[in-house]
Amino acid sequence: MNKYFLHTLPCPDRSIWETKQHRRRFVFLLKCGRDGSVDNHMEMGKKLLAAGQLADALSHFHAAVDGDPKNYMAYYRRATVFLAMGKSKSALPDLSKVIELKPDFTSARLQRGNLLLKQGRLDEAESDFKKVLKSNPSDKEEREAQSLLTKSDEIQRLVAQARSSFDSQDYMTAAVQLDTVIETCVWDVTSREIRAECFIQMGEMGKAISDLKAASKLKSDNTQAFYKLSTIYYNLGDHEMSLTEVRECLKLDPDHKQCYSHYKQVKKLNKQIQSAEELIQEQRYEDAVSKYEAVMKTEPNVRHFALLAKERMCHALQASRAISVCGEVLQSDPENINVLKDRAEAYVQEEEYEEAIKDYETAAKHSENDRQIKEGLEKAQRLLKQSQKRDYYKILGVKRTAQKKEIIKAYRKLAQQWHPDNFQDPEEKKKAEKKFIDIAQAKEVLTDPEMRTKFDQGDDPMDPESQQGRHHHQHFHGGFQGFNPFGSGPFNFKFNFN
Repeated sequence: MNKYFLHTLPCPDRSIWETKQHRRRFVFLLKCGRDGSVDNHMEMGKKLLAAGQLADALSHFHAAVDGDPKNYMAYYRRATVFLAMGKSKSALPDLSKVIELKPDFTSARLQRGNLLLKQGRLDEAESDFKKVLKSNPSDKEEREAQSLLTKSDEIQRLVAQARSSFDSQDYMTAAVQLDTVIETCVWDVTSREIRAECFIQMGEMGKAISDLKAASKLKSDNTQAFYKLSTIYYNLGDHEMSLTEVRECLKLDPDHKQCYSHYKQVKKLNKQIQSAEELIQEQRYEDAVSKYEAVMKTEPNVRHFALLAKERMCHALQASRAISVCGEVLQSDPENINVLKDRAEAYVQEEEYEEAIKDYETAAKHSENDRQIKEGLEKAQRLLKQSQKRDYYKILGVKRTAQKKEIIKAYRKLAQQWHPDNFQDPEEKKKAEKKFIDIAQAKEVLTDPEMRTKFDQGDDPMDPESQQGRHHHQHFHGGFQGFNPFGSGPFNFKFNFN
């Protein structure tokens, strides 16, 4: 901003004038613009700084620097505002300019040394502290410079020790030493990157991520930090975060070889996983399984992706295959709630109710308020109790997943086999009568959607005890009571198998 700038200001929108503060500021800016006084900008900037109006103060100090590039106090005041705003990177060049214009300005040199110390630029910081001590400082400045110089010497030794520990692969000791360094050198990119590498070697990936994220912000072109972040997330099985971080690397350097190669791998894997999940949502389970098998081929070396693929395949596969795949996941991750629930449901489909109950009970220990687990456990317990009585699927010899067509076919075959007209011996005929009624009841229940649903939930529509207080069909209620599947009179007719 120069002294003629304000003459070109457009008339401000009325909303800018809504407060007395903005009106006063605008009037003052016009005045400063007319007389072009750097002193006016400096004075107004000091007042606004004292009032805590940092952005407004900064505008005036910008104008003062533009109006007089040799005014060291303008740079110093602007650096003060930058520091108050937490913008140390912007403050450092201004403090250096102050020292260039006025080498004996000890306050500016002390502040610069402190910033350099925080950035880990220890040699430069020590140089500033020593010069302060030689420049006839005030008592307060002398005490502060001496304290910071002592601290800097201590940090120098710790940095050397940490690097020696790191080179000796004593990562735990190096990390502890760097903890102390970073407490003082909070903006030191190198120390954070070395500590992140220590954490990686120690397997503490969360801490490594924290340091690398800080390093990526402290250094504006830190492609290596983004690359490392991406590879860590990838090895943890977080393909989405891995893709996000590697894209940040490529924004800084589109030709970065490591990032570009890694990007292609992550993008391919991410696309396969997204596609597989869409197929599961569409209930195209076999296609989803194939897609997850492709995921394991794309990334055979990262355990987390193999487990993810098997976990989702466990969810999508038919019961018999699902049990095996679920078991593989649970060997590595025995507390995986989703896999426990999926395997329990597969056991139910396979009529292995006791195993299903075990899985639901294990899942419940780790997720007490999960309604799905509670309902699944109750269902498995009902079905176990039911299986110990009469099981219509077993009577017809069909799976629980059998379609109506299969059920009718099985019924016809068994009805022909066990029709009482086929038996002459009274005992055998009596046994056949009971068997035939069971077959007929099984067909009735399993071909009626409402009755079959009740049975699948653990209630026997043909059992008065199970149906107490419920409305239900009465077709075969209570065996021979009210119904004779062979018609009236002696069993001398030919059954028509419809």
